[in-house]
Amino acid sequence: MRSDREEDRNATVDSRFNQTLRNVQGLLKGRSFPGKVLITRRSDPLDNSTMRSPDNHGSLRDSETGPSQQADGSFEVQAVLISSDELQSRSNLNASSSASQTKSSTSNSEQTSNEIQKQSIGSRATDSARLMKFTKELSATTVILEKLRELSWNGIPSYLRPNIWRLLLGYAPPNSDRREGVLRRKRLDYLDCVAQYYDIQDIERTDEEINMLRQIAVDCPRTVPDVSFFQQAQVQKSLERILYIWAIRHPASGYVQGINDLATPFLVVFLSEHVEGSIDNWMMSDLPSEKISGIEADCYWCLSKLLDGMQDHYTFAQPGIQRLVFKLKELVRRIDEPVSTHMEEQGLEFLQFAFRWFNCLLIREIPFHLVNRLWDTYLAEGDALPDFLVYIAASFLLTWSDNLLKLDFQEMVMFLQHLPTHNWSHSELEMVLSRAYMWHAMFNSSPSHLAS
Repeated sequence: MRSDREEDRNATVDSRFNQTLRNVQGLLKGRSFPGKVLITRRSDPLDNSTMRSPDNHGSLRDSETGPSQQADGSFEVQAVLISSDELQSRSNLNASSSASQTKSSTSNSEQTSNEIQKQSIGSRATDSARLMKFTKELSATTVILEKLRELSWNGIPSYLRPNIWRLLLGYAPPNSDRREGVLRRKRLDYLDCVAQYYDIQDIERTDEEINMLRQIAVDCPRTVPDVSFFQQAQVQKSLERILYIWAIRHPASGYVQGINDLATPFLVVFLSEHVEGSIDNWMMSDLPSEKISGIEADCYWCLSKLLDGMQDHYTFAQPGIQRLVFKLKELVRRIDEPVSTHMEEQGLEFLQFAFRWFNCLLIREIPFHLVNRLWDTYLAEGDALPDFLVYIAASFLLTWSDNLLKLDFQEMVMFLQHLPTHNWSHSELEMVLSRAYMWHAMFNSSPSHLAS
């Protein structure tokens, strides 16, 4: 009888678990990107006093990940970016674990060993499945960009990244029959611009152009100073050409400090098609000039496509960035009122730290080896990127919510200017993106929640 009651109790818990899983998946409907929510059992009961409804103005800091359920075996919701295949695999493992609870300890040990082995195999199968999906999309005569964005949001395999970035940005056409010809013509256009605007004497430039070129020449050696690759003379010269041509052809903004950082991911990704090994061992000067010109051209056009969607970020007074900073302040107030209140009481303005975040798209705030993964999500967002940047910045800031509450004004300024991210791995970055995804799903369709 006791065994029957335990089985009934386990069945009830599993039923509640599956219902909660369906509820949370329903919460995230309406976005095309495949971020998922992982639900796990908690051994300790949740404190209801920490929970807040998305419809009131209470703090969500203690419940960042949304819904939870308590019963005989409480549940917690963790926002994590995993594929649907992996989510199904983990759900199967949870069900298998529950079904085996009434077995002997010897049987449990054997089951645990088998589960670990199956999980490892399942992980490899999921990776293979994602690669197959990427390969299928890229091999089509006409690439369906929406499907490619869905796949890319959770990260792109490094050897596919150059081609996929060109497609996501609209630099390479979706139609494979036209792709090679378009890229060849664009690369020749860039060479013509170099000859027309860069490879000339200063006497042929205006004073404004001379000053702009000098500023770029000063900024290039300062770009990503902790990565030795960017200290190479050839790399700095390529950056200088790319930035100067872009500035000349976009007179509404011209060159603005920070745009130099935005060119670096493109340079690394497109160079990776021609070199092998670690970036620390790359030598750009070993490449023939025609390959360097092609890499520069791809960087120039992709940088142009990226900035086309956020032009007012770099025009006079940079109103686009100021608008994002204001939205960030309102979002943080909505999500974590204690942190928002503490920052306000200490007199810390969001412009004092968040302006650089948006200006450089967080490149200066995280280790450079994580930047390409972050940009996979950026480019997958497409035209919606400026809006989603606010949620990423909020998630990034509130990673240190507990620390911030203990700091005064001067300490917060120093802390936010030198954030402790130097030891970050992909797991920390994925958590930032996961929270951003969750909050976007909760708040973006309810703008009144963010109103002053």
